[in-house]
Amino acid sequence: MTRNILIVDTGFLVALFRRGDRLREAARSFLAGNRAPLLTTSAIIVETAFFLDAGEKLALMEWIRRGALPVREISGETWPLLAWIVSKYADRDPDLADATLVWLAQDCGSRRILTVDDADFSVYRTKSGKAFEIVEWMR
Repeated sequence: MTRNILIVDTGFLVALFRRGDRLREAARSFLAGNRAPLLTTSAIIVETAFFLDAGEKLALMEWIRRGALPVREISGETWPLLAWIVSKYADRDPDLADATLVWLAQDCGSRRILTVDDADFSVYRTKSGKAFEIVEWMR
C-alpha cells in the first residue's frame, strides 16, 4: 500500500451520501479536488449505512462497486489486535469501527484520515505509536 492513502471514516461518508447533511458540499468539494486513493473497512460501511436511507445506501454501494472506495474486510487474525485497541482506549469507549481504522492505518502504512471525529482520532495511535494526520476537509 502507498502512504498517501486517505483512510475514510463514517462521518465523511455520511456527509457525502446523506442528502441534506450540513457537510455534504464540503465532502463533495474535497473529493472533486482529491487525487489520493481512498480506503476504509467493512465495519465503517456498516456503521455508515445505519445513518442512510435506502436510496442513500444504494448510492454508497454503487460507488463502492465502481471502485471509488476500496473496502478492507476484517480477517480472523485481526481480531486480537482489535481487542488490544479497544482495551488500550477503553477510557474513551471506542467503537469497533474506529478500532478497525486504527488497525487499517497500521496495516496500510498511512495515517491520513478523513473524519469528523477529531477528538478521538487526535488521541488514537497505531500499534507502533504513530499519530493520525486529520485531513482538513470541512470548510
